[in-house]
This record gives sequence, C-alpha cells and structure tokens, in this order.
Amino acid sequence: MSAQVDATATQLILHITQRSQWEQARRDGIYRGDTLDTEGFIHCSTLAQIVQVANKFFFQHQELIVLCIDPQRVLVEIKYEESEPGEQYPHIYGLLNIDAVIKVIEFARGANGKFEFPPQLVELT
Repeated sequence: MSAQVDATATQLILHITQRSQWEQARRDGIYRGDTLDTEGFIHCSTLAQIVQVANKFFFQHQELIVLCIDPQRVLVEIKYEESEPGEQYPHIYGLLNIDAVIKVIEFARGANGKFEFPPQLVELT
C-alpha cells in the first residue's frame, strides 16, 4: 500500500459506521471506529466512493450512518492511500475529534436492497 499525504485536502471525507458507535463517541468525546486498533487508522471514503464501499463492506449491517468529516478540523494526520489498484482512499491516523464531524446522515438501503447515494450529501457537494 503506497502512502500519499495530502495535507491540503479540503474535500469532505466520509465514514460509514453504526449509529451505536457514533452515540458512544459522542458520550466519550472522541471517535475511534472499529479499525483504529487493528489497522492503525479509520477507513474513510470520498463522495465518489461511498456507495461502492457501502455495498461492498456494509451490506449485512443495519442502522448505518455516514459521518461527514471536514478534514480541516481533524487534529490527526489524514493520508490518501491506495487500497485498491488506482483508487486512493482517505485514512485517519488516530482518534477522530468529534467536532470535525459536520453532519451525520442516515444511510439506508434503497428499494432495490442496495445502498444508494444519500440525497442529503448532494447539498454538501
């Protein structure tokens, strides 16, 4: 996996999680996700990647939400790294300060059973 630091990124990044994890983070004042301890970072996506990621990795999950994260507010390093050939994904290397999350959006499956681009994200683009 090749690392590429993008310190000037201002594009919104997104993280899919279960509502219960976010509620716990709000109580704790910090978000750690479910991969920080095992992989060393919190997986995120761009707007263009979110639906594909949801359908590939979260198909069996319920009560999902999307955390809309302003990278300018994140207090730890964000790296864009190649997780799939030719595809760079944002990874947050450390605990996510919850004040970097500017919006939380419900993320449910569409009528066809697959995740679709949440209409609430359109206003953020």
